[in-house]
Amino acid sequence: MLRFLRSAGFRFALLFAVVFSAAAAGFAFVLWFATAGSLDRQTDAALRTDALGLMERWREGGPGAVADAIAERLAADVENHAIYMLLDPQGRRVAGNLDRWPASVGQGPDGPWSFAFVAREGTSVEARIYAINLDDYRLIAGRDIEEKQRLRDTLAEGIAWSAIAASLFAFLGAAVLRRALANRLRPATRTAEAIAAGDLSRRVPSSGRADEFDRLGESMNTMLDRIDRLMEGVRGVSDSIAHDLRTPIARARAKLEEALADTSEPGALRAAIEQAIADLDHITRVFGALLRIAEAEAGARRAAFATLDLAAVLADVAEFYGAVAESRGQALETDLPERLDLVGDRELLAQAVGNLIDNALKFTPPGGRVLLSARILAREGVEVSVADSGPGLPLEDRARAGERFFRADASRGTPGSGLGLSLVRAVAHLHGGDLLLDDAEPGREPPGLRASLRLGTA
Repeated sequence: MLRFLRSAGFRFALLFAVVFSAAAAGFAFVLWFATAGSLDRQTDAALRTDALGLMERWREGGPGAVADAIAERLAADVENHAIYMLLDPQGRRVAGNLDRWPASVGQGPDGPWSFAFVAREGTSVEARIYAINLDDYRLIAGRDIEEKQRLRDTLAEGIAWSAIAASLFAFLGAAVLRRALANRLRPATRTAEAIAAGDLSRRVPSSGRADEFDRLGESMNTMLDRIDRLMEGVRGVSDSIAHDLRTPIARARAKLEEALADTSEPGALRAAIEQAIADLDHITRVFGALLRIAEAEAGARRAAFATLDLAAVLADVAEFYGAVAESRGQALETDLPERLDLVGDRELLAQAVGNLIDNALKFTPPGGRVLLSARILAREGVEVSVADSGPGLPLEDRARAGERFFRADASRGTPGSGLGLSLVRAVAHLHGGDLLLDDAEPGREPPGLRASLRLGTA
């Protein structure tokens, strides 16, 4: 029961019941005000008009005129609802249809107005009374309200029964609402339970209504797809680490064992140690690249974001790699704006662009050309492009180019670990963008490759 009371379905159902009951209460209030309240207001208005008329007759003709007016009104009262009484200064009845003056009339907090039981023709009736002092005479004008009171009681009884019915409907509707919520959330709950049990293939089915619950299911499915890709990436990284790092470790061990077995050759021992250091440096670089990718994907470097001039950063990177290109007989050209303001991590952006230029120089033949350019996009954002005149990249390899340790067949014989573009893509995602690969010059052979790093402005 405690779990049921704490459930979201119960709270929503209770909210529905409260709102429904409040609406029913408001309807009952309006109904009462428009009926019983209207009857009371009509009675008071009629009494006030009648009293003013009698006061006018008093000014015109004194007690006799008032007595004649009361007689006329009683004679014309077919429904027998009118109540009048005029007393002289000695307390004797001059005119009217009451047996005696009501004790409570004119003594309540409402001044001349009062509700009282009066004796009329030997019968006690409930009346609405208005009392008037006319010099030494006293006058009351009233209306028998027993019939209206019966109508009020009937209306009150109807409202009471309606309130009971409304409460039942409210709780019935709350139960139906809770059940509907539970049914709509059950697919998501079962999917989450299956995922928690280890079945990552389960997804939230769609009802086809395109409502909030379907959108929630789509968001969960997108999240689960992302988790599945990350899990596949972790498994792929583990396999790639085991495969790619096993070779340099085994080579370093073999060289050291060979040098240890032949200690008579200092030169061989030195060469083995140097090779082992080189292999260990390669392993260190691989792990360093993996750590930087992990930091970028986790957003850990976002705290280092600051406003920077990306054009100046690109110019520095181009100057560094310009010497490398010149030594290989290649040309590194730039097309940069004077200033390009951006909020980001200077070090990661420089490294990402450096990786793109390094890849372009690696696959561009001697005498080839590499172009580094940047521009502001029509929508918010910045695009940094590196285009080369190399062989390009097949379409089937472009989709996997950002995967860790992936290397196309054409790059198997070149130095590298297959982590450069992975870092570039992680940096792009960290800055609210992405990495796009396409032909540098479509229709030309070879087409070259254009790597476009798109970044957000914040």
